[in-house]
Amino acid sequence: MISTTSPAAARAQQRPAFTARELTVTAVMTALVFLATFVPRIPIPLGYAHLGDAVIFLLALSIGRREALIAACLGSALSDVLGGFLLWAVPTLVIKFFMADIVWRIAGRGGVGRLRVLGAFALSSVWMAAAYTVFGAALYASVAAGLASTPGLLMEGAVNTVAALIVWPAVQRFLKK
Repeated sequence: MISTTSPAAARAQQRPAFTARELTVTAVMTALVFLATFVPRIPIPLGYAHLGDAVIFLLALSIGRREALIAACLGSALSDVLGGFLLWAVPTLVIKFFMADIVWRIAGRGGVGRLRVLGAFALSSVWMAAAYTVFGAALYASVAAGLASTPGLLMEGAVNTVAALIVWPAVQRFLKK
């Protein structure tokens, strides 16, 4: 009997969806995103500012794309669920997915210049502020309500960008060991 399965499909069937290492890294990084998002909460209109995005930025530069995206989504959404912002869990899943993906696609694994990394963080932060503004306007049926959060979100993006840029050299040194 002749097999109709391609060699690539056969290899994909033999491999687990996640290796034990990938699963462990994803779980630990999800917890790290959650902690950085949940613990230092600074109230802003419609939500709170935090340092979780700095962790997301660093993950997108440091680990695999799939692990970074899952950790960003789940860690942030878990913070919303456990922090009393259940209404925001689904928008957060979408927003944080694209935040991490923007950084990963532009600056991937950190092998690019500091200016490109800064651009990736800045674009990701602008995406986050715009997306939360739109979701806020939709969830509260008020453009004014959505716009009320924009200054705080932009400041959060700037603070997280600076924090990630400060910590990035140390992360790079750690990864080289």
